[in-house]
Amino acid sequence: MSLKIESPYDHMLHLAALQGNLGKLRLVLDSGRVHIDVQDADGTTPLMLAAANNHVTCLRELLEHGADINAQRHTSGASALYYAAQNGHLEVLKWLIKLGADLNLSTHEGSTAFVVACHSNQLDVAQYLFEEGADVNIRIADGSTALFLAAQEGHLHVVHFLLKIGADTNVQRKDGTSPLWMACQQGHSEVVKLLLEHQADADCPRADGATPLFKAAQKGHLAICRMLLQHRPRLGLLDNGIAVLHAAVSKGRTDVCLFLCQNGADALLCDSHGQNSLDIALANNDLLLHTLLQEVSSKPRTV
Repeated sequence: MSLKIESPYDHMLHLAALQGNLGKLRLVLDSGRVHIDVQDADGTTPLMLAAANNHVTCLRELLEHGADINAQRHTSGASALYYAAQNGHLEVLKWLIKLGADLNLSTHEGSTAFVVACHSNQLDVAQYLFEEGADVNIRIADGSTALFLAAQEGHLHVVHFLLKIGADTNVQRKDGTSPLWMACQQGHSEVVKLLLEHQADADCPRADGATPLFKAAQKGHLAICRMLLQHRPRLGLLDNGIAVLHAAVSKGRTDVCLFLCQNGADALLCDSHGQNSLDIALANNDLLLHTLLQEVSSKPRTV
């Protein structure tokens, strides 16, 4: 059995980098008692801490002493460049790239500095990384792209930038979820509008059969439903045996239900279990919605 030799200086180097204390950092380095890339329990190095906290002088000092610029945390695979991108520290990022940081180094989840910049709404960082050659359409482990994550978070300006530089609008996550689908679920109406203007598929279903309109209706996002209806998505039974109106009724989205009925949805259409929208409303004890659906179902439908 061998014992790991511990040194109190290990912690001191991390602390100096975290605080941006250049004097203390130099003191510890000059002592010769600690390795430049000493790691904590999670694999974090002093360079990562300096990058994450925007301490440029400490970062440069560590690099001059030979710190591994592409070292990765063993728990996540994140690097100094990744943390700088995530936190929007553009000057730190520029230094790291200038000194040879790997632009497309990925974490254990497959994320890169560019992906996390877009996910974190760091537009300036994303633009710089793109100019330096970052892969725009790289997919992380679950199939998500930078565009997907930006759309999910509602980062309108980042989404606009990504579409402008050629990001794939209709790329789907492994479960079939598209950027548009996710934006519809989250209620990001401006992002939805922008994606539709860039030829996003308004009727692209997820693996479970749910379409963007299905999810928007289920969540009660009326403004988004209005936008999607302009692209003539399906109102009948979907592959999951449920119609969009059924989804809205099941959640009691009265305004959405009435809008859908006014635009061609059939309140008497049965799902795969033989229940129509009136049955679902009654089962949910939503008597007001049941009454309203009875009224609209007795009128001629708009085709």
